[in-house]
Amino acid sequence: MWQWLKKWWALIRSPAKYFSLGFLTLGGFIAGVIFWGAFNTGMEFTNSEPFCISCHEDNVYQEIQGTIHFTNRTGVRAICSDCHVPHDWTDKMARKMQASKEVWAWITGAISTPEKFDARRLHMAEREWTRMKKNDSLECRNCHEFSYMDFTQQSQRASVQHSSSLADGSKTCIDCHKGIAHRLPDMKGVEGF
Repeated sequence: MWQWLKKWWALIRSPAKYFSLGFLTLGGFIAGVIFWGAFNTGMEFTNSEPFCISCHEDNVYQEIQGTIHFTNRTGVRAICSDCHVPHDWTDKMARKMQASKEVWAWITGAISTPEKFDARRLHMAEREWTRMKKNDSLECRNCHEFSYMDFTQQSQRASVQHSSSLADGSKTCIDCHKGIAHRLPDMKGVEGF
């Protein structure tokens, strides 16, 4: 067994004297396709609801269940990644890198209990609101397109805000819709509250 492994290891380490450049190129292409497939499968898995609730079932997942984004008259339901992960590939990869801090916080126990999570809730919410403000509430706009809004079907307050502040770009969705899917933290010191 060891002799066989040594022979193959020597073959792999040696210059290409047995295999053609075409064989090596084809092998590299196939390896690239396999890597890309595995990478995309992993990315899609981390965008799934079961992945998210594996850590968040006892806190934020319970909160969303009572909202319009979870159960509504049309049966269209948003899952975690719809609001927390951009759909564009480049932005999605950047968000995944940012999320590695959140995974690290879970692994190290910084937010592993409901009490620890609540203690950091304002900090985490402010970071998410800042991110959404910075990207003009991109995740909201993936489903809620401004040009399709029927202002006559909205409350007067919403109609006025959407047709003025949202239309002229002075505000974005998250400015008014904090807490739309999750319980708000203690909002002392937060602008507008």
